[in-house]
Amino acid sequence: MRVALELKDFAKYPFLKESQQFMGRNADSIEEFLRSNSGKIALRHAMDRIRAALRPSGQRDREEDLPSDGLGVKISVSGYVLARIIVSCAGDRSLVERLARYEAQRAFRFLIDEEEEKRLFVAGSIGMNGAGSDLPVIQYVEIVAGLHEERWRLVNRDVESGQVRITPAEMNELLREQVRVILLRQLPLRVPETVCSLLQPQTEEIRGIFQQTMLEQFGAVEEDAFPPCMQALIAALTGGTNIPHAGRFALTAFLHNIGMAPADIIALFCRAPDFDLGKTQYQVEHISGRGGTEYTAPSCAAMRTYGICVHSDRLCEKINHPLNYYRIRKKKGKKPEPGESTGTSQS
Repeated sequence: MRVALELKDFAKYPFLKESQQFMGRNADSIEEFLRSNSGKIALRHAMDRIRAALRPSGQRDREEDLPSDGLGVKISVSGYVLARIIVSCAGDRSLVERLARYEAQRAFRFLIDEEEEKRLFVAGSIGMNGAGSDLPVIQYVEIVAGLHEERWRLVNRDVESGQVRITPAEMNELLREQVRVILLRQLPLRVPETVCSLLQPQTEEIRGIFQQTMLEQFGAVEEDAFPPCMQALIAALTGGTNIPHAGRFALTAFLHNIGMAPADIIALFCRAPDFDLGKTQYQVEHISGRGGTEYTAPSCAAMRTYGICVHSDRLCEKINHPLNYYRIRKKKGKKPEPGESTGTSQS
């Protein structure tokens, strides 16, 4: 299906091949472009994109003034390209993930207001042909890998003849996730060292902003603020008890999410009776994003399914994720008050 794309559509959806074709072939190298006036403007636009990606979603601007002239659109698309180059040069998978999630959410805000014909065109361009009422199982599983709500688990879906039934509202959400999956699949880019050297001031600035964002979100690691399930897993390790695979994954992802360095996580697992340095290093680095996907700690519902939700307290009853527990405890700056623990074990 072909539709007539407008100039502003290239700025809305810079990942489309039509947007790249609009840019045309430029005789200038990336280095020459970065030194040009247009390149400097595009670089500022790229930095604005990355800063927006690092802000909590609630603090991002919902409205965006889209350019309508050719030069403005080219600057916008160039900014998208340079943003991808900068996070690739930074060499941090977390930055790549943040940018991909931001670009997917940004595109989604435009898509939900599009006419059906154009929305379906964009959907087909990113591999969701037709965007109808179902998806092949293999494609569905890949798209929902980053979604942790119970409703997305394949066991909770209606599957027939290799197709997963999807509601129209869910299809919109999955369209956003497909954009994210596509962008993550393309990143990080292989960027020449000469280009990364030119962009070093920008990569250093972004690393600093990201570090500050993490400190504001989680601050220094405080074990006293850990949820009961994570405290129990650490206690088991300290006591020389082997913990199940699901527990190792949950603990590793949780510690990585709150900012603990991989080396410190590995050191924690040294207490396990079956500790294997090579295997532990591989698993920790894989969960932390070295293998291409950065994992988030399981939700409380998943922890209960795994049988590792234990000693829940009153705060556990009010939250749905261990990371939310940790944020709240740190914000309160105190341990659970006497009598707050229910002393129950859920599995």
